[in-house]
Amino acid sequence: MQSTDRAARIAGAVYLVSILIGPLSLIYVPSVLFVSGNAPATASNIRAHEMLLRFGIAGDLLNGVLFLFVVLALYQLFEGVDRKLSIVMVILGGLMVTPIFFLNSLNWFAALTLAHGGTYLDAFDPAQQAALAMLFVRLHGAGNMVNELFWGLWLFPFGLLVIRSGFLPRILGYWLLLGGAAYVIVCFTGILAPEYQDRVFAYSQPGMFGEIAVVLWLLIRGARVGAVPA
Repeated sequence: MQSTDRAARIAGAVYLVSILIGPLSLIYVPSVLFVSGNAPATASNIRAHEMLLRFGIAGDLLNGVLFLFVVLALYQLFEGVDRKLSIVMVILGGLMVTPIFFLNSLNWFAALTLAHGGTYLDAFDPAQQAALAMLFVRLHGAGNMVNELFWGLWLFPFGLLVIRSGFLPRILGYWLLLGGAAYVIVCFTGILAPEYQDRVFAYSQPGMFGEIAVVLWLLIRGARVGAVPA
């Protein structure tokens, strides 16, 4: 097996783990625990399902670490195609995304602390503690929205590298570019017109599936053909 093929399969495996973990903290935990507009109910859910929220925090941290390994594995795969573009991919996809994951997990820690209360929080009555817990829950969602910008931006150098590589189908590269544009659009829609964010996100799903297609290709087909340097 060629070294390029081995690097492709390693990158695909790490990438797949990251994709599988993501929905836990991004979708499942919020859907189960958080009641929109109802701070007391949300605080009650957090107390009743504390371990689930802790798993969500662990998922954030693990995803931050995995993103570093993903971009480093992809750098090894594409370095011979375009080294400078590969470095940009590592910066946007790892060095920017990972710190936001780590810092954003603190919002859930704060929500968990406030939901439980404590003597050092006696300055706030239970209703205020629940309201503050809801505030940090919403901040966690805002942190994910900020990270969407970089989830999109890193796909541009990634897509260009796929297109130029010669060992992966070009259509996958164009699909990644489409996904990158979709993430950026969803991010700014959430900032500028949040009432339309869910609708825009739903329409953008086909573009975002490009990452899954690339992962499956790397895992199943690998990259057996030698790269053609740009």
